[in-house]
Amino acid sequence: MDFCNTGTMMPFEEARAHLANAITPIKDTVEVPIGSALDRILAQDILSPIQVPGYDNSAMDGYAVRAKDLQNHDTLTLIGKSFAGTPYEGRINPGQCVRIMTGAKLPDDADTVIMQENTNAQGDTEIGDQIIFSGDIRPGSNIRRAGEDIDTGHRILAKGKRLSPADIGLLASVGIAQVTVFRAVKVGIFSTGDELRRPGQPLDPGCIYESNRFVVMAILQRLGADIVDFGIIEDNPQALEKAFIDAAQQCDAVVSSGGVSVGEADYTKDILDKLGSVGFWKVAIKPGKPFAFGTIGNIATDGSYFFGLPGNPVSATVTFHQLALPVLQKLAGERVSEPLSIQAIASADIRKSPGRLDFQRGNLTPNEEGQLHVATTGQQGSGILSSISKADCYLILEREQGNHRQGDTINVQPFDRWLV
Repeated sequence: MDFCNTGTMMPFEEARAHLANAITPIKDTVEVPIGSALDRILAQDILSPIQVPGYDNSAMDGYAVRAKDLQNHDTLTLIGKSFAGTPYEGRINPGQCVRIMTGAKLPDDADTVIMQENTNAQGDTEIGDQIIFSGDIRPGSNIRRAGEDIDTGHRILAKGKRLSPADIGLLASVGIAQVTVFRAVKVGIFSTGDELRRPGQPLDPGCIYESNRFVVMAILQRLGADIVDFGIIEDNPQALEKAFIDAAQQCDAVVSSGGVSVGEADYTKDILDKLGSVGFWKVAIKPGKPFAFGTIGNIATDGSYFFGLPGNPVSATVTFHQLALPVLQKLAGERVSEPLSIQAIASADIRKSPGRLDFQRGNLTPNEEGQLHVATTGQQGSGILSSISKADCYLILEREQGNHRQGDTINVQPFDRWLV
């Protein structure tokens, strides 16, 4: 079905698939030090150049011994000490032991570490002391073996991984100082509407403060995008066309807010038909039906992808989060996983009309038995941005479903890192 020309609403799942198939990830890469690599997207697999641990070492403070020496005796002579960074270099002969600290290299001929609590030793011990051991002696205990965490040549991180703080530490732990990542995706953004005013400006009669750009730019900042803000564009077809051309020439993708509905001043679709192509412009979701996707110019040369968000702030936020963001992640080279979905019990009746997939905003709370309950944040109008600010999840109400009753099981999608 031609969803663009007929104006028929495209099902949400089909829209997600269409978007994913239409995008070609960027190829350009850069080298960055790991200290600047947080949230960058890996452009190649990372193989460990070393094994971790690099040597057998002690998992706790105690005494390195040969287990067979304690089979018939409970006393050994202390002959040395091994510290992290300062290993004991000699041999352990029959009847001998070495004081060892957590992380210190195990002497070559030792095979077991006995914790200090299972000895008569109190505090520091002197060379030549007689150490009495008690309790069960389990050969091989309290030792971290070389390579038990990571082996040489093991893939520790995969291409397309967004680097987390733990990933940065992992890279450092194997001695990698620089990584190859994809360049930041460049996104142009503007809002349309004669009624819009910037925060801080006085409000003229009939005007409102513009918020959509700020929500989208905040998410794009977390994405790590290179943002080009074109501001507010007046409801004028010439000004809007110029904004599209300028943004497409500079950016990989363009995100606009407003102007994709069916009002007399909504010029976006006509301009896109002139400058490129529109893939679809209505999706069967609530809020956010008038969401548009297409291309401006030639993607292979100087063109860009286009995402047209509705003008209402909740609709703009939901459609950007659910439809545009996963595509921009893919464009940036990131491997995108499906969002977490869980089930919760409705704390109250929920109103819903059949016909569109509904992303209502809500809050999750456990009861005394640990069961998750969910309730909406109140009024769910597409202009009530506080319904998202107060929420920690979406209630995912299926397209053909109607009202839900208190006690019904609801599919819930907890907010992810992009919204919290």
